[in-house]
Amino acid sequence: MSESPQFQSFDEKWPQYYQAVAGRVPRNTLLTALERFDSEEPGKTGRFAVDLGCGEGRDAIELLRRDWRVLAIDGHPEAFEQMLARPDLQNVELLETKLAKFHEVSWRTADLVNASFSLPFCPPEYFLEFWDEIVQSIRPGGRFCGQLFGDRDDWAKIPTNTHHTRAQVEKLLDSFEIEVFNEEESDGKTALLEPKHWHIFHIVARKK
Repeated sequence: MSESPQFQSFDEKWPQYYQAVAGRVPRNTLLTALERFDSEEPGKTGRFAVDLGCGEGRDAIELLRRDWRVLAIDGHPEAFEQMLARPDLQNVELLETKLAKFHEVSWRTADLVNASFSLPFCPPEYFLEFWDEIVQSIRPGGRFCGQLFGDRDDWAKIPTNTHHTRAQVEKLLDSFEIEVFNEEESDGKTALLEPKHWHIFHIVARKK
C-alpha cells in the first residue's frame, strides 16, 4: 500500500519546516538539562554537547550562548545554512557541524546528547544500534535530553520512522536516572499547520 500524501517525503518539507520554526525558543527538555548541569557544577566551562538533528539551531544556539562546545549534526544542508545565518549566533569557534545521517556518525565522549524531536526519523533498522552508541558516548553523570514518539502517534504509520511503546522507552532508559519523563498525547498540528495526533515522550535523563 502506498503512503498517503501527508506521509510522503519529509525531505521535501524540511526547508519549509526550518522557516516555520525560525526564531523559536530552545526546547524545555534542553533548558531543564542545562539547569541540572549548572546546579551541580556552577560556572563550569568546557562542556561538550552533541545536538542530533540540530535543524535551524534553536538548541545549538542556546548551548553556544552558554559556552558549551557543540557538535551539530543534521542530514540536510539547509539546516546549517539557516543556523549559520542567524543573527544570534555567537561563540562560533565552539561549533562544529556535520552533515550526515544519524547511523553514519560517531563522536567522542559527551557531557550531553540532545535530540529534540529528531530520533523518530532514524529508520527502525538502525535505531537500536544508534541508541546504543548514544548511551555509550555519554559520560557517567552526563545526560540525554529530547523526545521519542509513541506508538499511537499518527506518524507511527510511516515505515521509515521509529516509534515506541511506553514500556520500550522505559527499557531504553535502563542506563539512566530519570529526571523528566512526560508522556503527551493530544490532537494538534505540525509546524506546517498540518493536523496530527501527537504521542510524545519528553525526556531528561542522567547517565548512571
